[in-house]
Amino acid sequence: MHYVQAKSILSKNNSMNLYRGCSHGCIYCDSRSNVYNMQHEFEDIEVKQNSLELLRKALQNKKEKCVIGTGSMTDPYIPQERKLRYLRRSLELISQYGHGFTCITKSDMVLRDIDLFEKINSNAKAVVQMTLTCLDDEVSKIIEPNICTTNRRIEVLETLHDAGIPTVVWLCPILPYITDSPENIGGIIDRCADVGVNGIVCFDMGMTLRDGNREHYYDNLDKHFPGLREVYQEKYGTRYSIPCPKRNELMKLFNRKTREYGLLNKPEEIFSYIGKIPSKKKSVQTKLF
Repeated sequence: MHYVQAKSILSKNNSMNLYRGCSHGCIYCDSRSNVYNMQHEFEDIEVKQNSLELLRKALQNKKEKCVIGTGSMTDPYIPQERKLRYLRRSLELISQYGHGFTCITKSDMVLRDIDLFEKINSNAKAVVQMTLTCLDDEVSKIIEPNICTTNRRIEVLETLHDAGIPTVVWLCPILPYITDSPENIGGIIDRCADVGVNGIVCFDMGMTLRDGNREHYYDNLDKHFPGLREVYQEKYGTRYSIPCPKRNELMKLFNRKTREYGLLNKPEEIFSYIGKIPSKKKSVQTKLF
């Protein structure tokens, strides 16, 4: 872990990253890609030391209430957050200035801050987004080794729902020949419905690979799924988009089951839902992500 002084903290779309890099160890992580020009080892977490000061100033200067988002590049609930509490203190600021909040995470540490989600939700809006990829906990421990299993995350979603916190699931990435079975996809959707999620984001059935994360992914295939690297290389070459062989069948399953359960399933509708502060709370929404 190392510290840097950041020049700004909020993007024009109201997203932030308090940390850069991650120690969850997910074998497929796109944030490892060379395109992001990270100048340090991925597991050497970069901490934006002045982020809270920058966030306070940014929130003070906002004329309209908005939803602040985090987690698109780095899970905000990395282990270092337990001690540093940058996200916790950010939530306190967001609540203080009456804005909304959303995050994408895989960690059950999110339950630590349920009191602040409730407080934010009472005045604006708080939505927790959770990534789910594989119901088989043994496989989950391989592809996402340093974070809680999918079934634990589903328990977290249920706890949040019971507390009145809206939740959204990211059903991605789907790893060809590993997690792309109808049983896995259908099972995740069933469990999401059981615990009251509001919607499921799934752009397509597949994943992405590019320079930086491709090599890391293939090294892990060699370690845990011998022979699968060669299948990928023959079928996909160096393509960025890696669709599952049965993508059409799986997308039909996804659309059918989410419709039957009444879950939001179109990304644009889900993002609109996340970013919209209810008018009864006398706030005006600015664009999120």
